[in-house]
Amino acid sequence: MPTYDYECEQCGHRFEVFQSMNDAKLTDCPEEGCAGPVRRLLGTGAGVIFKGGGFYQTDYRSDSYKQGAKKDKEGGKPKSESKSGDSKPAAKPSGGDSK
Repeated sequence: MPTYDYECEQCGHRFEVFQSMNDAKLTDCPEEGCAGPVRRLLGTGAGVIFKGGGFYQTDYRSDSYKQGAKKDKEGGKPKSESKSGDSKPAAKPSGGDSK
């Protein structure tokens, strides 16, 4: 349910009311001793706000995004040097050393 802002046209009192969208607009000022007409103010609206420790930016990512991020993470690690002897052997010098 939204919160609506109202302002009294007689005394200038501004207040907020938490009411359903189906409820009728308020017509009278709630200030004691003032029964002036009120008008509902236009608001900018509000975005969805998730409060609490259980919401994270990545909670609602698509599966394809998660897979791409996983590949990027794995590809970004430095490769360790191979110890199985995959390197090429040193070239033998050619020369008049043949017997």
